[in-house]
Amino acid sequence: MEPSQITDWCHEIIRIQAPAGGLYVDATMGNGKDTAFLCSLAGEKGHVLAFDIQRCAIDATRELLGQKGYAGRARLLLDGHENLDRYVADSSVDVICFNFGYLPGGDHRIATAPKTSLAAVSKGLAALKSGGMMSLCIYSGGDTGFEEKECLLEYLKSLPPREVTVIENRYLNRGNHPPVPVFLYKR
Repeated sequence: MEPSQITDWCHEIIRIQAPAGGLYVDATMGNGKDTAFLCSLAGEKGHVLAFDIQRCAIDATRELLGQKGYAGRARLLLDGHENLDRYVADSSVDVICFNFGYLPGGDHRIATAPKTSLAAVSKGLAALKSGGMMSLCIYSGGDTGFEEKECLLEYLKSLPPREVTVIENRYLNRGNHPPVPVFLYKR
């Protein structure tokens, strides 16, 4: 693990919390690294749903999962994460993983947006089982990144503490608007 990389660090937190063989959601598929990680947790008995709005993300993820032997463990959905409630029932998901922003190596003009990201997190909370967790990697920058970050953090502050524990982490010695890892635990 490279502890300075937000995604690696989030994976380690998820690994110690997630039950084996569960139902996991990668809400922002990208190049498939989170999807592959969740497939490793799912094992033969679990399942992963992964969302992205770009065909190139589906193709890259399908290739990565094939290389790792995880092809049968994930359903890759060409759909926005704000529609996850169409695919999962309330209180059915063990872990949901978000990496906001744009597809690494892709078109930076295509990125997550405050309105759809907020809807996805809200619907994700409804989908989580009691004891389930959500990991958010919130990036600043780009055309909507700062607005999305502020919108998400304000929403998270408003969540009832008796229902959801929200833990925000931050880099103290890193400049240039570092990403913000946030973990939510549903009670």
